[in-house]
Amino acid sequence: MGLRDNLELMLQRGQDSPLLRYSLGGECLKAGDALAAVTHLKEAVAQNPTYSAAWKLLGQSLAAAGSAARAREAYRKGIRVAEAAGDLQAAREMGVFLKRLDRAAESGP
Repeated sequence: MGLRDNLELMLQRGQDSPLLRYSLGGECLKAGDALAAVTHLKEAVAQNPTYSAAWKLLGQSLAAAGSAARAREAYRKGIRVAEAAGDLQAAREMGVFLKRLDRAAESGP
């Protein structure tokens, strides 16, 4: 049984939390399941809207799922959250990811 299986089992047992959802989202993204990652990460930020790391991973998952517009929105929200919390490193990282998405959109397909 792998880490993702263990995390899923914890969720099934009712141990839901932002950290569990963040961890599950990360494992799903690593496994190439961006849509499942998005689902878990959306729940993580719904449970804790100030979780800047979850916003960053949500943006990455949305981008991996092919939803650049939603990824940009997640990064923008995440940057605001991170800056408000003083998490400047996370804000800078999301800013870099946002700029990459913007440049990719400008250069076209």
